[in-house]
Amino acid sequence: MNAASAGPGAGAGGEAPLVYKAWKGSNVFLLQGRFIFGPDARSLLVTMFLIVAPVSIFCAFVARELMDDFSYGLGLSVMIVAVLFTAYDLSLLLLTSGRDPGIIPRNAHPPELEGFDGNAEAGANQTPPSRLPRVKDVIVNGITVKTKYCDTCMLYRPPRCSHCSICNNCVERFDHHCPWVGQCIGLRNYRFFYMFVFSTTLLCLYVFGFCWVYIVKIRNAEQITIWKAMAKTPASIALVIYTFIAVWFVGGLSVFHLYLMSTNQTTYENFRYRYDQRANPYNKGVVDNIKEIFFTPVPPSKNNFRGRVTQEHGLRPRPTNGFMSPNMGRAVGDIEMGRKPVAWDEPRMAAEIGDLGAGLSNLLEDKDGRFRSASPDLSRDALAIGGGLEEQGSSALNPGRTSWGVEAGR
Repeated sequence: MNAASAGPGAGAGGEAPLVYKAWKGSNVFLLQGRFIFGPDARSLLVTMFLIVAPVSIFCAFVARELMDDFSYGLGLSVMIVAVLFTAYDLSLLLLTSGRDPGIIPRNAHPPELEGFDGNAEAGANQTPPSRLPRVKDVIVNGITVKTKYCDTCMLYRPPRCSHCSICNNCVERFDHHCPWVGQCIGLRNYRFFYMFVFSTTLLCLYVFGFCWVYIVKIRNAEQITIWKAMAKTPASIALVIYTFIAVWFVGGLSVFHLYLMSTNQTTYENFRYRYDQRANPYNKGVVDNIKEIFFTPVPPSKNNFRGRVTQEHGLRPRPTNGFMSPNMGRAVGDIEMGRKPVAWDEPRMAAEIGDLGAGLSNLLEDKDGRFRSASPDLSRDALAIGGGLEEQGSSALNPGRTSWGVEAGR
C-alpha cells in the first residue's frame, strides 16, 4: 500500500512522475494506482471483519446444524446462500471504497478572469481586476445555483461538487465521506454505496431469520420452552442480538438514502441547503431520479492515476496577470480543510520592504548621491545589507523564486 505523499519530482531518467506518486490529495493507492482509497482506509478492514465474523459463526453453528433438517438438500442451500451473499456484499464494499468517487483534477494555476484579456494593456477602457470572485452564478434547469471557488484546487467547483476535508479533493456530486468504507461517496460510487448498505441490511435479516428458525426447530424437536431452546444455542442468541442492532443502523441508512434518491438530493445538500424550503433544481420526479442513479452509465474517471504527470501539472505556473485568489489580502486559510488562518498581505509586505530599503538608502547617501566615507568598512557593510533587502523584496514580489519549491508553484 502506497500513501500518496511523494513529492512531484521527476522520475528516473528525467521522466515525469506517475500521477498516483505525485498525487497532492490525502489518498492511499494500492497495486500501482489501480485502487484508490481514502486516508482512513484501515477502517475498511474493521468493516470487513464486522461482516465476515458473524457470517462465519452463522455457518459454523447454525447453518451446519440446519443442513439435515430440510429435505431435498435444502439445508445445504442455507449455507451456500449465506456465503454467496457475503461475497457479493464484500465485492460491493470494494467497489465503493477502491475506486475514484469523482475527483476533479486540480489546476496548476488559478483560472483566467472572464471578460478580461490578460495580453492587453490596462488603459482607460480596461482595468484589470485585482482578485477572482468568490462565487459564480450558474443556471441549472432555470434556477440560479452558486458555485464557489476552491483555493486548494484552484478551480470553480461545478454544481453539487464539494471539497472533502479528509481526502483533500474536490468531488463531483459529493454526498459525504464515509468512515466505514474509508472513501468519499460521490458521483462514481454512490450507486455501489447504496447497494452495499442495502445488501448488508438483507444479510442481517437473513442471518436473524434463520437463527430463529434453528431455535424453533430445537423447541419442536425436544418439546421444551422457547427459553430453554435459546439456552441450547448461545451462538444463535449472540447472532440475533448482533443482527438486531446492526439492522437498525444499515436499515435506517438504506431508508434515508432511498428518500434522498427519490428526491435527487445528497446528504450534504440535505443537511446544508434544506430543499424543502426552496426549489430543488435537480429533482426530476421519483422515477427519473431513481433511473439516474441506477440505470445511467457510470462516467469515466477524470484522472489517469497510472499515467505520467503532464506539463500542465508541472511546477512552473503560468503568469496570472496580477490576479489574486479570492482570499488574498486577508487572513487566509482553507476553510474546508480546517487549517488555521495565516495572515498574508502580499502588496503590503512588498511596500514595507520597499520602504525599509529606501530608508536605509537615504541614511547611507548624501545629497550628492555618494556614500558617506566615514568608514570604508561601514560602507561595504551597508551595501551588503541593502543588497540583501533588495533580494528579499524581489523574493516577496516573486514567490515562484522562493525556497518553498513545490508550494511556491501551487
